[in-house]
Amino acid sequence: MTVLPKNESNLIVILGPTASGKTQLAVEVSRRIDGAIISADSRQVYRGMDIGTGKDLEAYGNIPYFLIDVRDAGDTYHVSQYRADFHDALARVKQQGKRPVLCGGTGLYIQSVLQRFDYGHVPVDVSLRHALETTGIDVLRSTLQGLPVPPGFDPDTSTRKRLIRAIEICTWCQHHVMPPDRYVPVPAIIFGIAPPIDIRRQRITDRLRVRLDQGLIGEVEQLLQSGIPPERLMYYGLEYKYVTRYLLGELDYETFFARLNTEIHRFAKRQMTYFRKMEKDGLNIHWLANGPVEDMATEVMAISAII
Repeated sequence: MTVLPKNESNLIVILGPTASGKTQLAVEVSRRIDGAIISADSRQVYRGMDIGTGKDLEAYGNIPYFLIDVRDAGDTYHVSQYRADFHDALARVKQQGKRPVLCGGTGLYIQSVLQRFDYGHVPVDVSLRHALETTGIDVLRSTLQGLPVPPGFDPDTSTRKRLIRAIEICTWCQHHVMPPDRYVPVPAIIFGIAPPIDIRRQRITDRLRVRLDQGLIGEVEQLLQSGIPPERLMYYGLEYKYVTRYLLGELDYETFFARLNTEIHRFAKRQMTYFRKMEKDGLNIHWLANGPVEDMATEVMAISAII
């Protein structure tokens, strides 16, 4: 096992779209450096949501992990809570004398701990933008005036595009709590996995079939039986939204599978778009050459030793 120097600048971040192999790489790197993994996944925080979120806990072996199964399914969880939980987890990893590896696909969560969080980090709402794309500028101004403006946000209304962005930010802040700016950004070395699109698409479809074989529908059925309202499960999106709709009889199986498969592909594309935005915001991502996990881990080790 190679042990690299343990200091605050040595946080390793591994990010990538769904089905890119992030967890496997994080585990392999952690094995080599005596590391512990901190999850950056907005849905793996929930207990009982295992198959649909792809926790794959057996893959961790004896590698310690944090921020998985820390909330009950049905609860809400926001970036402000994640930021606080991350810093608690980071302190625990250091207390154990291990090197932290932050791994996940929720770009907003990752960015919130690597940079000071501002309203520019609020994610794009594709459906909202689509709904507003033909709306006149006077109606957009009226819509914005009817929304509560979060503290410290000065909306730019000079153009139609900026008006829509302001509405997007104000709408997002109605359902999310902005994280307090009391945390110092954590220095990190960021690595990204981005398999070719055709490989990514095949992995997504294959993995969906595997998850269905593993009992994804039964998992959602059990969550519903536990008393979680259908609309709450659908709030979590993707697998939980479409399986719930299938169980409610709104979709037949073929339609359910086709739509869910398509939505996961779209989700992966949105993840990549957010990662590119992170780069524009000044975060340097080292994109790894696609290949066996052992080779990617070796590349991570080499670059980490240089920087």
